Amino acid sequence: MNITRRGLAGLALTPLAAGAQTATPRRGGAIIVAQCSATRFVASAQTARHPYFTVDLTTRIPYNALVWVDREMRLQPELATAWAPASADQSVWDITLRPGVRFHDGTPLRAEDVVASYELHRQRNFASGQIQKIEAMADGRVRFTLDAGNSEFPYVLAEYQNMIMPAAPVETIGNTGIGTGPFRFASTDPNRIAVYERNPAYWREGFPYLDRIELHNREGQQETALAGLRSGQFDVVMTIDPRSVRGLQRDADLIVDSGGGGHHYVVHLPKHPGSPFEDKRVRQALALGVDREAIVRRVYGEGNGWVGNDSHLVAADPNFLALPRIPRAEAVARARALLAAAGHPNGINLGTLYWSPQSPEVGRYFQVLQETAREAGLTMALEQRPADGYVQFRTGDNDFSKGSFHRFAMTAVGPRNPGISLFRMRGAFVESGHWRGPQHDAYMALYAQAMREGDAQARSAMFSQMQRILHEEVPALRPAGTMTFSVRRRHVQGFEFHPQIWSVRFDEVWRS
Repeated sequence: MNITRRGLAGLALTPLAAGAQTATPRRGGAIIVAQCSATRFVASAQTARHPYFTVDLTTRIPYNALVWVDREMRLQPELATAWAPASADQSVWDITLRPGVRFHDGTPLRAEDVVASYELHRQRNFASGQIQKIEAMADGRVRFTLDAGNSEFPYVLAEYQNMIMPAAPVETIGNTGIGTGPFRFASTDPNRIAVYERNPAYWREGFPYLDRIELHNREGQQETALAGLRSGQFDVVMTIDPRSVRGLQRDADLIVDSGGGGHHYVVHLPKHPGSPFEDKRVRQALALGVDREAIVRRVYGEGNGWVGNDSHLVAADPNFLALPRIPRAEAVARARALLAAAGHPNGINLGTLYWSPQSPEVGRYFQVLQETAREAGLTMALEQRPADGYVQFRTGDNDFSKGSFHRFAMTAVGPRNPGISLFRMRGAFVESGHWRGPQHDAYMALYAQAMREGDAQARSAMFSQMQRILHEEVPALRPAGTMTFSVRRRHVQGFEFHPQIWSVRFDEVWRS
């Protein structure tokens, strides 16, 4: 058994070369992949090929975005070859398109296709709402005009939903499944299987190597998926429980890959009238009462996880500001004192926390959260909900102005740049629980200032200030996160897992 990923802490690594590509890549053949994390949306026969609905967001099999984020979280060109701000305040960006790219149906990629794609994305993708206007320039470039400066805007262009599709009305664009990616759709069984075949006219000359990929959704079925891997039914199983890694090492036919610092869970704390989370002291008590280190230890295993800091940043991010370490007994005492000051000397029942099996370990994660919070006087019921329809369930008719509120619930998030990650705590977004007030306004003012700042060091100082506000306010809870892991059979070569599960690419994968 080999585990590959440079710098993975806490695991005894075999030399990278032992699990790396050792021969000349061969063309042809097929692989079958099982994905153990959940599908994000419910696909129907009509939408099963749409980039917003493809099986577990592996959108870069049939599609490309303008930009790709590599495993080191660096920007790499994809359908764009260059990008640069066209205004001093970073609110206007010009994108140069790659020449000679064609869609699966043979039509050439045009600036107008990018414009049409982003007319959808700016309405539907959380990071793209800042786009006010998209223009096709006379020289083939595309100009994006934002509602304010954003020095990290190119990362938005790499988001998993922001794929480029042939121009069509917003209501129907993307439903055909036609993209520019290395593989094109052959067939789909919504929410279960997607089958792809090689795109012979792919713009990356010489790629892909494989003729065919089958992707199976095995959300909540890791043991079945691993049994299928050992029997030869599957060639790769993605997003496995970190606690499984040690056991899989004993199988000499398998290689475990880590993408590095990966997903963590956001617990939404709705702050509508009558909610206990309206009181900051209750939120602070919850942040203290949950034993984060116990989650890492009991759910992930030593070295496979990390303690969260109640921001969307992951511990591997150089901008991550760790919470101060407080002895467990002191944290519990402080949590109980906060509850007493808030009028709950005998503790408080927070109601039902809803969760969905978006990754294999999530049930165990929330059991530890529930148990340790109870020690500090915070009780809650847990209720599992199916992945299909979960987003709609937890958000509901979420319109704070109309008195419609989301639920006390979780969602999984992956690593992103600070510009996107810290923006997720804006008051209008469900993950902040409709956070509002002077500290929220100070947070957003710092965010706007950081996004206008071209100097990375100055931005980093502002990001630290923002995280200190989150530590104090606790708009949402993010207790702990995990490394990402996949496992494959030895004949699968050229595969690299990714800290962003949705950014895995299969262009260079081949069978030995």
